[in-house]
Amino acid sequence: MTNAFAHSRTEFQDDAFDLDMDYVQSAPEAVQPFADAAAAPREPLQFTPPAPGAQVAVAVPGPAPAPFNPVGEMIAHAGSALAPIAADVSVPRIGIHVFAERQDTLAAAERAGQDRRLSRATTQVRVGGVAAAVETYRHEPTPPLIVVESTADPVALLGEIDLLAEVCDAGTKVVVIAPVNDILLYRELMRRGVSEYLVAPVQPLQLIAAIGGLFADPAQPFVGRTIAFVGARGGCGASAVAHNTAYALSERIGANTVIVDYDLPFGTAGLDFNQDPLNGVADALGQPDRLDATLLDRMMVRCTDKLSLFAAPATLDTDWEVGPEAFEEVTTQIRGTAPFVILDLPHLWSGWMRRTLISADEVVVVATPDLASLRNAKNMIDLVRQGRPNDAPPRLVLNQVGVPGRPEIPAKEFGAALGVHPSLIIPFEPKIFGAAANNGQMILDLGGKSKAAESFQTLAQIVSRRELPQLAGPKGAKPAGKSIFGSLFKKKG
Repeated sequence: MTNAFAHSRTEFQDDAFDLDMDYVQSAPEAVQPFADAAAAPREPLQFTPPAPGAQVAVAVPGPAPAPFNPVGEMIAHAGSALAPIAADVSVPRIGIHVFAERQDTLAAAERAGQDRRLSRATTQVRVGGVAAAVETYRHEPTPPLIVVESTADPVALLGEIDLLAEVCDAGTKVVVIAPVNDILLYRELMRRGVSEYLVAPVQPLQLIAAIGGLFADPAQPFVGRTIAFVGARGGCGASAVAHNTAYALSERIGANTVIVDYDLPFGTAGLDFNQDPLNGVADALGQPDRLDATLLDRMMVRCTDKLSLFAAPATLDTDWEVGPEAFEEVTTQIRGTAPFVILDLPHLWSGWMRRTLISADEVVVVATPDLASLRNAKNMIDLVRQGRPNDAPPRLVLNQVGVPGRPEIPAKEFGAALGVHPSLIIPFEPKIFGAAANNGQMILDLGGKSKAAESFQTLAQIVSRRELPQLAGPKGAKPAGKSIFGSLFKKKG
């Protein structure tokens, strides 16, 4: 029998285990798990934590304690831990078939298939486990990835996997889900060519991360996080918030950042950074299939050592009719150039806007405290929540708060109506914002100690999940400002 889905493992050659095989042959009493399918099934390895302060002793006859599964305990809280890992997942256009037995696995697979990270893949979720998969592939070709679940004991599971191997096409990757936390079973499945083994119950993000790891491109060292800024209505200052946050990311956090101005006819990124607008974004959207690292570098304008700009042409000479696929491809290519990619989105609605918001790693909705912004922000946040069931909700930034003489909706009521607490409230400071816009400067340079500058530094920390670096100073010197995350790391006395 041949293992059709067994992948090459050149680092594990049979002759590397000669010593171990000699030992097994010379020790008949040694345990040889899975050597004979007819052998009595072995109890899976279990881990029972001792009571606090108890001494480890020899087991005595009596009722066995409830088995403790450390992997299961970790999986119960895996959603938040896997969120940063799954954010970098990029799955190509492949077919994925899932054969589940448990209802929770079925629900997790269906939710994973609706996730933005698997939007390019075609996912089919079926009921029946390994037996259903074997019967299915007797009559049809196998997809690039099969995810099968089994509730059988380890010996029976290995027999099922052998049957599946007989009907699988060469090159097919197989992920096995089973309730047994057993390192020996894991090793035997890997030896048989299984690509990944997950212990049930599985969470959607855990399944997404496992699939993404199987199709990760080793030639691509990293994938940057995309942070999309969108205004709830025109004139709310979303572009100014996006540009100043990107500048704080590069100058205060010290992270390489790229700004992509997707407002082709009216973009202001070139003006805000006092740069001559090149046709960088327009040229990239016109030839997305030809983009590579060298071409992207030529199209970008370098504003500082750590900040680059894809400026919009800001002309009305062309009717900018670009397909959603071009925006998606350009954004994907730019993600490989920097850890953080700030998407400055225009105030319009189209198919590519919807796809960009849903596929972004993080969404920031900028609004002013008025009724029109409240209505539009609610529509946007509800749409993004529905399209991103496994992600955190969009972040809300209230801008231009405190305009003299203007009635405003209080921030608490604004957030309660949306079901999202405002991440940041930026006060109305017309002098500093107006001077910065007219001079082509950033708020941090023009008024580094203003409330607005502090707000952008705070927002940069929030979206990047990074601390401001501590500046070296004389011994005993106090830090200039208090970090927003400082209280999380205080030592308890």
